[in-house]
Amino acid sequence: MKEGKAFLKSKMKWVGLVGLVLSVFSLFVHFLLARFTEDGFSEYQSSITIFSWRPVFEATDLSRTSPLYRRLWGPVGQLESLHPHANPKGYYADPSAQSNGYIFVRIQGGFHEIRSSICDVVAVSRFLNATLVVPEIQQTTSKKGISSQFKSFAYLYNEETFMAALAKDVNIVKTLPKSLKSARRNKEIPVFRVPYAASLYYYLHNVLPILIKHSVVELVVSDGGCLQAILPPDLEEYQSLRCRVAFHALRFRQDVQDLATNLLHRLRAPGRPFIAFDPGMTRDALAYHGCSELFQDVHAELIQHRRAWMRKRGIIKGKHSVNSAKQRLKGSCPLTPEEVGILLRAYGYSWDTIIYVSGGEVFGGQRTLIPLHGLFENVVDRTSLSTSWELSRIYGREANLDESYPRAPPSAQVETKLDAWKNSGPRPRPLPPPPARPKTYNIEGWWGWVAESDNEPESTVVELRTNAHKLLWEAIDYTVAVEADVFIPGFDSDGKGHPNFASLVMGHRLYQSAASKTYRPDRKEVVRLLDQIHSHIYHANHSWLTSIRRHMRSSLIDGLIEASNKSKSSSFLSHPVPECSCLRPNPSETLSNASTPSVHLQVHAALGVVHRCPAWMDGEKNLSSNEKDNEEDIDENDPSSSRLFLQHTRSHDAGGEDINLKEESQFEDQEEDGGD
Repeated sequence: MKEGKAFLKSKMKWVGLVGLVLSVFSLFVHFLLARFTEDGFSEYQSSITIFSWRPVFEATDLSRTSPLYRRLWGPVGQLESLHPHANPKGYYADPSAQSNGYIFVRIQGGFHEIRSSICDVVAVSRFLNATLVVPEIQQTTSKKGISSQFKSFAYLYNEETFMAALAKDVNIVKTLPKSLKSARRNKEIPVFRVPYAASLYYYLHNVLPILIKHSVVELVVSDGGCLQAILPPDLEEYQSLRCRVAFHALRFRQDVQDLATNLLHRLRAPGRPFIAFDPGMTRDALAYHGCSELFQDVHAELIQHRRAWMRKRGIIKGKHSVNSAKQRLKGSCPLTPEEVGILLRAYGYSWDTIIYVSGGEVFGGQRTLIPLHGLFENVVDRTSLSTSWELSRIYGREANLDESYPRAPPSAQVETKLDAWKNSGPRPRPLPPPPARPKTYNIEGWWGWVAESDNEPESTVVELRTNAHKLLWEAIDYTVAVEADVFIPGFDSDGKGHPNFASLVMGHRLYQSAASKTYRPDRKEVVRLLDQIHSHIYHANHSWLTSIRRHMRSSLIDGLIEASNKSKSSSFLSHPVPECSCLRPNPSETLSNASTPSVHLQVHAALGVVHRCPAWMDGEKNLSSNEKDNEEDIDENDPSSSRLFLQHTRSHDAGGEDINLKEESQFEDQEEDGGD
């Protein structure tokens, strides 16, 4: 009996041991699969929908043929005959085999500054008959702690595509010749810190003689543009070259482009159009324009601190203290996410509209976006449409910063104390000095230094790495915003008074698909309208709704014409019309308006578009139709008042929910009647 029990225990031990070995082997196989089948694992992750966004929609979807749908999502009829055309319009010689020398460029700044600067240096290189070395993006050098598998320009853009697309425009090489490399390391080549929007005269009389003499010059571009935006008419081909660089040659790195494409697929998966919204609320922009009082907490102090820093460096010429209320009334401050949400709801977009928030981080954090989430159920961004694994994958293999960057060595005083302790006599000996503590602040939080110091703490390597990551985040947002069905900016200026990320998006959309809806609201007029109903903002009357709808509709054209006078003088890429566009009018429209100029022709004349599209483009299908002329009519004769901002509740009370849906459907019916 005892032998039987011992045999049974021994058998159970062997079974347990075999089970343990199998478990370890299974884990080992899973690790191997995760390591060597990343692509398949990525597809599996996408298929099981592990993102934080859970779409919530009404049971009924708006018909795509209804007047209301066309008014909200359809193309802008007056711009349908505008098409992209960046090819040379006359004789255009290939770059000369004998160049005047090499131009090496170091570009500093954020995403929109880098993109504008690259387009400018390509145009400058052709103008000076120089060979361009692939630009170095300072934000992505190895000193910032980024992955060593990427080299500067290639961290953000596809190097091979860039060089191949511009082969007939400029001679481009990846690196300097060895002899010039050593000269640059020894700081023996001339360096120019190029001013913002430098004229061609500057390059012709300052840079070109030095380039011919030394065969190489180094340009440092830091303000987001090194060539004047508007060029003489006889140099129009250089404007077309800028467009070819920005809209054709500058392609993002393949894995970044793939992730952006995946995000677009996920946004369009529900089968509904979506809006891209860029808040433009950065700390530098708020400080530059004096909008600190939009916040009533420590963020206002941070903005004021930044403004003081800008004044010391000559970026701002005005006073330190500015009345933010007056700035807002003048339209110099960004529209808040809540104000943009009110505009969209007033125009007719329902609570279940998909809104993609682009353009990097919003100053003030997610708290600033809470009112927008209250107005719209499906507010998303790149983090809610992707996994942390997908985002970390585009960063590459990055080293552990704690190991790669050791802490600072102890001070001489601490070393002296340690030596004294080691060399002291017999016990009792004095205790060793305590280890040095990192700098802390009495006020908890990342902003604690504001209360104790006039100087911001120096950026850590982790923060520098994050700044490089932001370039990739904005590359993803840029792709999504350009392809969105509707785009609306909260602000169009950066922390130096120049056109910002949203301006580049609007310029790209104008070039690629001019008829796609891109709102450009007049902030001064919007603030005036919002202040009229400040006390009852969520229960607007009919006359106010009519004013908002009229303004939003007019911003599609009037805002575009205003941009041609305002933004283009600072950034060509924010308004690449008429140099990079051509006209292909609808034949039926041409016949019907032979005697009287149409609204379309008046818009084209205001934009200055005179070039006719090449004959090979005439075979393409023209989507414009006569019935679209009236698709954006606003219902201005509706006598009833509308409770626009109906709060969507998820209660199980079917009766109350039916009432809300009935009221919203009645509002939509009124809009449809007005569109006929």
